[in-house]
Order: sequence, then structure tokens, then C-alpha cells
Amino acid sequence: MNASLAIKAYTNVGVESNVIAADPHKLISMLYQGALLAIANAKNAIQRKDIPAKCAAISKAMLIIDEGLNASLDKKVGGELAGNLSSLYNYMCTRLAQANVKSDVAALDEVSTLLADLKGAWDNIRPGAAAPSAAAPSPMPAAAPSSRPAAASKVQMAYGRA
Repeated sequence: MNASLAIKAYTNVGVESNVIAADPHKLISMLYQGALLAIANAKNAIQRKDIPAKCAAISKAMLIIDEGLNASLDKKVGGELAGNLSSLYNYMCTRLAQANVKSDVAALDEVSTLLADLKGAWDNIRPGAAAPSAAAPSPMPAAAPSSRPAAASKVQMAYGRA
């Protein structure tokens, strides 16, 4: 077995182990990360003028967005928010297809920015991570109610994870 095959096999085992051990919230975060990585790979392939690698990377990003993120939305429970996310994911796939045809780095950057924003918001509503520690000073008065848990629950419901 050559070194590159061994590294690929090791990486696949690592990814599979992370998926098996991940909770549903972490799985969505991993999908965002995978799509971002695929887009970065596509940009690198465009710079190297490696058309097959560009096509493969963009196809991977589109699969992650459509068959991973979009397919995991629960439109019955998530309502309007899930519908809006689905429309955004469809838009991203359209822009990625255009980027593939035209080797358009700006379109890749646009989708990457959208995904990074969504990933950041998703990671910030991670259950259990939002509670400040008792020793840390709070910038808000103790009596001020926080709307964050309700908002977090609403976004998680879009993925059927309330």
C-alpha cells in the first residue's frame, strides 16, 4: 500500500469515527465544514487550472449542500425558516453550478461566505454551549431575559432537532 492510499484510508476512518460519535447538531456543523472545504479545494483547483479536480470539488460541495444540509431540513416542523433555508441552499447550488461552468472564483467566494455565516450561527446555538459559567461575569443584568434559547430552539427545529 502506498503512502497516499494509507493516508486516505486513515482520513476516512477518522471522518467515519467523528460521524459515528457526533450528535445531530455536530453532524450539521460537519456538513457545513465539509462544504466549505470542498469549495476551498475548488478554488485551489481553479488556480492550478486542474479542471477535473475543480469539477469534483464543486460536485462534492453541491452534494453536501443538497443531499446533506437541504435534505436534513424538516419543513413540517421548521416552517418558514426551513423553507427559507431550503431556498438559500438551492441558490447556493445554482451558484456553484455557474462557478463550475465559468470557473468563477467570485461565485465560490459568495457561497463560501454564506456557508461560513450559517455555520457560525449554527455553532453559536449549540445546546449546552450557550450557558455562561457561574464564575464568568455577565455583560447583561441577571434579571434581563435572554431571547437566545428561544431563537436557538427555532433554528434547531428547522432541522427537526428541538
